Amino acid sequence: MDHHPIPADENEMTSTSPQMQMRRNKLSSHFQGDIDDDGGVGVVDIRGSPMGSAELARTGGWVAAVFIFGNEMAERMAYYGLSLNMVIFMFNVMHRPFAASANAVNNFLGISQASSLLGGFLADAYLGRYWTIAAFTTLYLLGLVALTLCATMPALQAPGQDECDGFAKLLGKCQQPHPWQMAYLYAALYTTALGAAGIRPCVSSFGADQFEERSPVLDRFFNLFYLAVTVGAIAAFTLLVYVQRNHGWAAAFGALALAMAASNALFFMGTPLYRHRVPGGSPLTRVAQVLVAAYRKRHIKHTTELLYEVGGAKSAVRGSGKIEHTEELRWLDKAAVRVEGQEEINNPWRLCTVTQVEEVKILVRLAPVSACTVMLSVVLTEFLTLSVQQAYTLNTRGLPVACMPVFPCLAILLLLALYYRAFAPLARRLTGHPHGASQLQRLGLGLLLSTLSVAWAGLFERYRRAYAIRHGFLPLFLTPMPGLSAYWLLIQYCLIGLAEVFCLVALLEFLYQEAPDAMRSLASAYAALAGGLGCFLATAINTAVDSITGDIDAGRPSWLAQNINVGKFDYFYWLLAVLSTINLIVFIYFAKAYKYRIKPPRPPPPHITSS
Repeated sequence: MDHHPIPADENEMTSTSPQMQMRRNKLSSHFQGDIDDDGGVGVVDIRGSPMGSAELARTGGWVAAVFIFGNEMAERMAYYGLSLNMVIFMFNVMHRPFAASANAVNNFLGISQASSLLGGFLADAYLGRYWTIAAFTTLYLLGLVALTLCATMPALQAPGQDECDGFAKLLGKCQQPHPWQMAYLYAALYTTALGAAGIRPCVSSFGADQFEERSPVLDRFFNLFYLAVTVGAIAAFTLLVYVQRNHGWAAAFGALALAMAASNALFFMGTPLYRHRVPGGSPLTRVAQVLVAAYRKRHIKHTTELLYEVGGAKSAVRGSGKIEHTEELRWLDKAAVRVEGQEEINNPWRLCTVTQVEEVKILVRLAPVSACTVMLSVVLTEFLTLSVQQAYTLNTRGLPVACMPVFPCLAILLLLALYYRAFAPLARRLTGHPHGASQLQRLGLGLLLSTLSVAWAGLFERYRRAYAIRHGFLPLFLTPMPGLSAYWLLIQYCLIGLAEVFCLVALLEFLYQEAPDAMRSLASAYAALAGGLGCFLATAINTAVDSITGDIDAGRPSWLAQNINVGKFDYFYWLLAVLSTINLIVFIYFAKAYKYRIKPPRPPPPHITSS
């Protein structure tokens, strides 16, 4: 027999019958203080108690954010320091082949970002952002200490260090490490990856939690947050390179451990100043409940008047305000439809609230936008290795090649310094947006700049390879050409640096403001997940291009041949440009279709002074 939906009218939702009152008490008894009277999400202290006005006045804001910036700065310094140095460490100290070392580090980078979903889930479901950061930043520190021990103790390194010269390493003739030594190294490396996975999805959201829910300064916070990321990267590309070159591997890894220890101490010192949000229970369980309930009712028809929501101002989702119903993805609305003859109100696997359904809709709508940044991560990953290989053949005028990736960071610093003085006022005249450009417009601009960066890189690489052939450097792929400056690479470095700051700052701000209140860490993990998938996709593209374009038997070198002068790096860059162009078109389609949940604040009226 078919079931027919019945309307859940206002009288039913606000009924004072014993059964309904018991249900409402059950739903809201442990939410008191989590949500303000107006339905917005409230703020609690570290013990989960609601904060009064006096406590709110002395907590949060920019002072609290400074302590959080320090933690992110050290984490980024460690992340970029390991991505820059670990390949060389594994090649020189552990005697691993260069290709195997590069793949191991790419996997580390990918896993550390893709597994951020775990950290976001734990923060939103059980621990809260503060305790998730506290636990995983400690784990990160333990991993860095373990890596420092590996660089310090000869027993943890490959045997025969004194007997293996550079030529033997290139030929793979050095003694290989024992399996237990590699097991220790990988355990230490992936401990740091797990630590990063818990920090990355939480730290930007936790910093934004220190401000009012819809504060107009949030865009400035995310810009300054990425400034902290950039400063950490610059330290890795300069100070860490100097320490490693002059004092060895143990000092380099030890410096990372000391920086992380200092940032941990700074983070914990700020504890009395932090504002907290209540974790809302397992977001994945709520998503599953909506999908199951919608599937069970897939054959029924409904209208918006039949959708179920708890009465009053409070949401049934712990730590979340109510979310208004939207007309998109209407098939999910069936999870909130009441069915005649079934008492479903106590079973969320059969009946969900409108807010719970809208949470799932938001996660679905955010996914395509985040997915379009995967290609940016591919380009960033490729530049990290390909541009360095180009730099080895060019005249750096005494600058270590390992320092070349600092130039995108300097471009980021320049843009962040000029953003509110130059870009935002100019863009505001063109777009009318109070912040100069919307989050999606900034994302699109970043993806366009990323496409231009690889297109230019292809043009310059074509010129560089022709110059090498013309001047007899064809077999000398590790010898700098005195007549060709490495500073031609600054164009592609600056373009990708600008692309990174436009894309990733806008993405973090977009995910935080558009995400459901009780799923912000999980939504922020979308950005890290896109970065991790980009690392894996870059490896897959490299493998496919190498196997398709190269033929050892026929004597045809791959586009990505180890000798860059006989390879076709320009073709590879143009392949990335084509893929980036397609990705940009796809992004424009989804961006035009997207409807913001949070409308941008209106610009303040012009200030009028009396004459």
